[in-house]
Amino acid sequence: MNDKSDQKINEGKIVNRVSVMGIAGNIMLSVFKLVAGILGHSGAMISDAVHSLSDVFATVIAYMGVNMSKKKADQEHPYGHERIECAASLILGFILFMTGFEIGIVTIKKIISGQPLAVPGMIALIAAIVSIATKEAMFHYTRHCAKLLNSEAFMADAWHHRSDALSSIGSLVGIGGARLGFPVLDPIASLFICLCIFKVAYDIIRGALDNMVDTSCGREYEDQLSELISKVDGVKRIDLLHTRIFGNRIYVDAEIAVDGSMSLDKAHAIAEKVHNQVEAHDSNIKHIMIHVNPYHKINNHRHYE
Repeated sequence: MNDKSDQKINEGKIVNRVSVMGIAGNIMLSVFKLVAGILGHSGAMISDAVHSLSDVFATVIAYMGVNMSKKKADQEHPYGHERIECAASLILGFILFMTGFEIGIVTIKKIISGQPLAVPGMIALIAAIVSIATKEAMFHYTRHCAKLLNSEAFMADAWHHRSDALSSIGSLVGIGGARLGFPVLDPIASLFICLCIFKVAYDIIRGALDNMVDTSCGREYEDQLSELISKVDGVKRIDLLHTRIFGNRIYVDAEIAVDGSMSLDKAHAIAEKVHNQVEAHDSNIKHIMIHVNPYHKINNHRHYE
């Protein structure tokens, strides 16, 4: 009992720590990059600042999604709340997409306006270097915490940090090129940032949708479960095996065949043993539903779908 409560406390601490780090870090970085972009006359750095500011909202949404998904099952939600994380990831993806779209529109207008392009100052170059180092560190830390929590929303937030680091690399190249005599490279860097954001947004939205439509865990994973179940004493055959991803958890549906002449108590005991071994096999498996069929030698073959 104490172990479980300690685990929950630790998870809560991790969620709070990574959220505070993400929000505080992004606010300070956004302000620094915005000031550097304005003072340094760099459109790429201003775009980068907007991207970092979107990370603040992303971390807030991830924090809310993770906390809400950890709520226990209730009468209205008997299967739990894990899919709230998927909804949080979808929101993150759409925030990223709209951020990229806005940056792209502003940059294209700037390029086709025909107005002279300003040469960015040194402060903008320094801001790009600081941003790359900071956001890459935030990416690794958030990803580490996401793995500990098995959190899709925080993993999406981690890749949001990585996209910001890539954006800052684009800013560095664009600002540096502009300072070397090619001012057009600064707005081109903004377009590169836009494309990076679109790519990450697409990956996040696609992953969240996959988890919301009961996607299977794949043939290899189901083969492993099938081998585990078939080794349980008393299981004569596996008639069906389905898996589905529910948020960040897994549900399993299985039909096993046992000796039709045995008592209901013995058949139930075999099913219970399969149930316990499968749930112990992977901590991400939330539940397995098992149906027991009578085994007939005439149809003695093992198969599953």
